Amino acid sequence: MFGDHSAPLHSLLLWGLIATVAMTSILEGSRGFGLSRMSLPFLVGTFFLGSRKWAFILGFTLYVIGGWLFAFLYYVLFASVGLYTWWFGAFAGFLHSLFLLTAALPLLPYVHPRMASEYHGVTTTRRLEPPGFLAMNYGYQTPVVTVLGQTVYGATLGGFSQLHNAMIIG
Repeated sequence: MFGDHSAPLHSLLLWGLIATVAMTSILEGSRGFGLSRMSLPFLVGTFFLGSRKWAFILGFTLYVIGGWLFAFLYYVLFASVGLYTWWFGAFAGFLHSLFLLTAALPLLPYVHPRMASEYHGVTTTRRLEPPGFLAMNYGYQTPVVTVLGQTVYGATLGGFSQLHNAMIIG
């Protein structure tokens, strides 16, 4: 798919799913341990639906699809720089987490139809709390677990690429 180092599509889909499951387990598990209140699948789902139950179900489905799509972007990144290693994947995941925490999540209150903003409080339709700086409105450990989850995601994809290339070369 991406030149001599490419993996078959079914392998990319499998490892994209495995990386997404690993990252989501870390992020959602942090909620269970009280380290964070942020649920990205829930935030995605409530963008489209007002029902909490159905929002989480739809959000989780879209989140998994998004994880697959990001996996393809990671593989394009690996191919563009010619590095297929777990550590480069981890580095890409780390940078991804910094972008998510500093740019994407702070933008969310301005585009999310059910989220209050930092400047205008809760209304009858905008009841979700905004993430705040580094998403710390969802707990002071949220940036740490977000960086950890995204880094594991990238390391998983990079590790698969590294393993796949070792099998081709070896």
